[in-house]
Amino acid sequence: MNRIKLMVNGLPGNMATNVVKHALNDRRFELILQSLTGPEITDTETTVHGVAFGLIQPRNRDQAILTLKDKEGPFLSVDYSHPSAVNDNAQFYCRNELPFVMGTTGGDRRDLERTVHASSVPAVIAPNMAKQIVGFQAMMEYAADSFPDLFKGYSLKIRESHQKGKADTSGTAKAMVRYFNNLGLAFAEDDIEKERDPEMQKTAWGIPDAFLGGHGWHTYRLDSADKTVRFEFTHNVNGRDIYAQGTLDALVYLSKKLAEGARGKVFTMIDVLKGT
Repeated sequence: MNRIKLMVNGLPGNMATNVVKHALNDRRFELILQSLTGPEITDTETTVHGVAFGLIQPRNRDQAILTLKDKEGPFLSVDYSHPSAVNDNAQFYCRNELPFVMGTTGGDRRDLERTVHASSVPAVIAPNMAKQIVGFQAMMEYAADSFPDLFKGYSLKIRESHQKGKADTSGTAKAMVRYFNNLGLAFAEDDIEKERDPEMQKTAWGIPDAFLGGHGWHTYRLDSADKTVRFEFTHNVNGRDIYAQGTLDALVYLSKKLAEGARGKVFTMIDVLKGT
């Protein structure tokens, strides 16, 4: 199997760094030692596990990417930047014919998909790259499609906690809202309770100190109208490894689809799980 050339964008951010750490030890990949970064980053270089990566500012990216394409040949990109940059970055990838995995949440997701559909590149786009959580979402989607209004009359409470630096509401929690709506629950994305205060996370939630800087805890609680019945679903992730591992699998899947001739198509992590 030929190694997949990979450019990880979003360094020195936490998720991009985690993906790089895993890719450096994965023989399926050959890393490009450059990364697109945000306008707020003043450093020109960052080091991950002893390997130096050049950081490319937005103002320099158009020329830099042409140079990289000429030097490296075809490669895949993975985006773990900032929610505010999602749509602009996707347009950049499509404009420059760079197949990509979008791990960053936020932005206008419908516009994101339209951008890919109008382009010549395929992409994997998902609000969550953790395969086990995606599998749980698939089960909920099956329930929503098979048993509409199953929980009609129940109330719903969604709570999510992520590290202080996460700017947007959990993409996973927002995706779950649609399934619960189909199950008969009146609930809006704005009703999601979002926690970003480390002290509250530690004392009220019980999140271990070691993971206050990187976690994703979610609870979905359903109560019957008379409060005699309660259902509760919880998935708590400490650290970021599960997302990085799923991201690399998504890249392998995207490489396969690209070789099969996929163009202008959006794939999800459900597609990655099915491997079809």
